[in-house]
Amino acid sequence: MKLLRTVAAASLLAAFAVPALAIDISGAGATFPYPIYAKWADTYKKETGNGLNYQSIGSGGGIKQITARTVTFGASDMPLKSDELAKIGVIQFPTVLGGVVPVINVDGIKSGDITLDGTTLARIFMGEIKNWDDAAIKKLNPSAKLPNQAIAVVHRSDGSGTTFIFTNYLSKVSGEWKSRVGNNTAVEWPTGIGAKGNEGVANIVAQTKGSIGYVETAYAKQNKLTTTKLMNKDGKAVEATPDAIMAAAAGADWANAPGFYMILTDSAGAAAWPIAGATFILLPKEPKDPAAASEALKFFAWAYKNGGNMAKELDYIPMPDNVVAMIQASWKKDVKDPTGKPIF
Repeated sequence: MKLLRTVAAASLLAAFAVPALAIDISGAGATFPYPIYAKWADTYKKETGNGLNYQSIGSGGGIKQITARTVTFGASDMPLKSDELAKIGVIQFPTVLGGVVPVINVDGIKSGDITLDGTTLARIFMGEIKNWDDAAIKKLNPSAKLPNQAIAVVHRSDGSGTTFIFTNYLSKVSGEWKSRVGNNTAVEWPTGIGAKGNEGVANIVAQTKGSIGYVETAYAKQNKLTTTKLMNKDGKAVEATPDAIMAAAAGADWANAPGFYMILTDSAGAAAWPIAGATFILLPKEPKDPAAASEALKFFAWAYKNGGNMAKELDYIPMPDNVVAMIQASWKKDVKDPTGKPIF
């Protein structure tokens, strides 16, 4: 991951070497979409000469930076409600869908060998289930060779949209989790080791025997981490495949979602992955640099049109065409320069 991050960062920051006519876009926030934003940015730079400097600092940091107007756009996996958007004067739109998946490091266990359910996962992250051969895990996996090994919980230490999605799911499936820990971008973890970013969690899980953490699926894939299955709302054991993430979003009614506010966790459907979500961009309605904001919208318009296959290669799900049309209509309606003229 460290190599990817270095290469991606180099390609993003290379924008500063282009001629003065090129426009640089600055963004900050969610680590969840960082792999696809890096890939899009590299290709977009080659095609247009315009660069994207994206800081993968977590959703909490992205919301803070766009509120302070220190970047062209912020990024968050936790969608903001209409009153929150109005308070800081921004619009919100989704870019891709993805999944959050439990990742483990247990000798002799391969991806898909272990199935967990929501209650058991919540009890692990509350520190109530302490060993891999606990009766609750054995009951779900009677044929698995589970070691008598302590479980090392790894969680995010920063304000994180991935944590919001993960704890939103746990709050829906465990009343104890909901009352004791709750759902937010940052929570008081009952146990475990904290790590910064999806990158940090992936690295610690990869290095720590007996560990369990949660990351966006692209990070699990890139780091070759062992993933678990989960029992979904319909009682089916599923893996975090693109088809399962797409199934989780099948019933999403974007047309009637104010500000594109959408939560996709614990969705119904036999094929649905239970910890799915969209990742969102936050852009000022009246940007202080209209040229940079316009270029940001051109970048995302390009990504919607040309970046779908790149997203799929990293196990993200592109937004449906009808939703993209709604998003671009909102740009024309809501984002304007100081004279009141639409910038897209």
